[in-house]
Amino acid sequence: MYQDKILVRQLGLQPYEPISQAMHEFTDTRDDSTLDEIWLVEHYPVFTQGQAGKAEHILMPGDIPVIQSDRGGQVTYHGPGQQVMYVLLNLKRRKLGVRETGDLA
Repeated sequence: MYQDKILVRQLGLQPYEPISQAMHEFTDTRDDSTLDEIWLVEHYPVFTQGQAGKAEHILMPGDIPVIQSDRGGQVTYHGPGQQVMYVLLNLKRRKLGVRETGDLA
């Protein structure tokens, strides 16, 4: 049975792609008994390009990888010292729409 708990994972400094893949796997394999999770992570230097991103938005990436992402938005830089929080909630179970999640903070 579902409990109203959230598991927080502190993952430290990690490459972007394995974390992104793990989030997709978590979402694809979760069921009604899976706890919601928050993942706290820092990434090695990387630019992620969202669905609205264009190649010309990244002016001088140098040696920093550019990774296409399925998220919204344009280009985001992630790097050491920047804490990223991924919130993996079952919105249906919590009776939330995407817009209401912005009011949770």
